[in-house]
Amino acid sequence: MNPTVRLVALVLRFAPVPLLVGLAGCREEKAAKPLASLSPSPLPRVNVASGEGEEANFRVAPAEVYGEPVPEEALRVELAGEFVRLGEEVLEPRRVEHRARLREHVKEQRVLLVPDEDTFLVQVSELFATLRDFADEVWLLHPDAPVAYPLVLRDEQGFQAWLAEVAPGKLRIIQRQDGFELTTSVGKLPGPDANGPSIPVRGGRQDIATLREGLGKLKGRFTTSEDICLVPSFGMELAQAARALGGVFVAPEEPLFETLCFVYPTPRQSTATQTEEGLPLKPSTQR
Repeated sequence: MNPTVRLVALVLRFAPVPLLVGLAGCREEKAAKPLASLSPSPLPRVNVASGEGEEANFRVAPAEVYGEPVPEEALRVELAGEFVRLGEEVLEPRRVEHRARLREHVKEQRVLLVPDEDTFLVQVSELFATLRDFADEVWLLHPDAPVAYPLVLRDEQGFQAWLAEVAPGKLRIIQRQDGFELTTSVGKLPGPDANGPSIPVRGGRQDIATLREGLGKLKGRFTTSEDICLVPSFGMELAQAARALGGVFVAPEEPLFETLCFVYPTPRQSTATQTEEGLPLKPSTQR
């Protein structure tokens, strides 16, 4: 046997156990990845300026109005503040007896909401709660074009339950008077002002073209997300919210997300009022 090999064999045979353990532990270990590498990559940024000069900050790029075809054979519900018109009948959903009549009209029906320019979200909470619980489908008509949007209605409690679901993305459009804030489960899509909306209002007008661009960036990041929620300010006109929904579409009948969730204010009615109406006392369930 080679003398060197014999010497190594003798050392291994008679060496103490701690020495052998130390020799075995002399393997080279890879350095751990820095903690910063484990955090999600930053969200893309939206660019809202177009052209040069200060006036570019007030210029809104033109945007085609896209959506779904207006559904046929739908029950038209025309809104006028706190009142709704169904054919020749005018109802006030805040009144108990009128809500009962409204339920009879919309139960298991496809409903098309027709907004005017002066109806605010705070005025339609009882109407939307009734539609959520009794209508088969709810569509919102665009105020400026013959297109409409199918909606999943959620009140504030239902929206919080949706946010609590374990799923990637949880994309939502927060619509305020100063613009759109595009928010995800990992943060806000940044815009020109870190403390302002992702897409500000420009010249007093909604920037639908940039909204569409920003939503496209989010879809590219969260490829498996199939739903998005529009959360308008409750002091905003419903017609303005309907215009914002056009930003979810990139072409006629081609939405970036399959499901459009619309968040409305929880009605002021109490459980006592529900009992008076004969309604079951149940949590806010969502289809």
